[in-house]
Amino acid sequence: MSPHPRHFDLIAFDWDGTLFDSTAIITRSIQAAVQDVGGTVPSDRDAAYVIGMGLMQALAHAAPDVPKEKYPELGARYRYHYGKHQNDISLFDGVLALLSDLRSRQHWLAVATGKSRLGLNEALQAVELRGTFDASRTADETAGKPDPRMLIELMREFGVKPERTLMIGDTTHDLQMALNAGCPSVGVSYGAHESDAFDALNPRFVGHSVAELHDWLRVNG
Repeated sequence: MSPHPRHFDLIAFDWDGTLFDSTAIITRSIQAAVQDVGGTVPSDRDAAYVIGMGLMQALAHAAPDVPKEKYPELGARYRYHYGKHQNDISLFDGVLALLSDLRSRQHWLAVATGKSRLGLNEALQAVELRGTFDASRTADETAGKPDPRMLIELMREFGVKPERTLMIGDTTHDLQMALNAGCPSVGVSYGAHESDAFDALNPRFVGHSVAELHDWLRVNG
């Protein structure tokens, strides 16, 4: 990367819709799961909105008319539908080069995701990213976004202050989590949420492609 000074020691990425091109499959899996248990199927927009939350938090928000006693079945049906297409999903073009460049500048890299630990571990193995990230936190072992616990734990692990930590994500949940943790953020518009919703959360930048994000990080990361 360029000889610009390093502004952030720790860079945390959301997973789905930020690094991993999975938004459409997650949306369809939520809709199919809700239909399976007899709930009112959410629109594409409503189903995509909950991406980034913990699984059961997301499903409860997307299907408010499904009774709580059906939540275990709802979760199982989501995992079934998502699992059928899990191997169809891939990293966005340019992500591997971006991560490699950041590592060459000695940034610590982390994942802060609404996925489960099992789901993240499977994804990391599937796309051959073992060793790329220095740490990760998932919703089932901490708290769902926008609770800041994921970022707080990551900062403590590396002894990094909030102002030296950058959160990058595709949803308002990611950017709100960063605000709640006292960290700056960057949004990306190619994932689950429309970027016009980001303005109130004061991201440093909004990238409309991985290439744009990469270019910004070269100078400002």
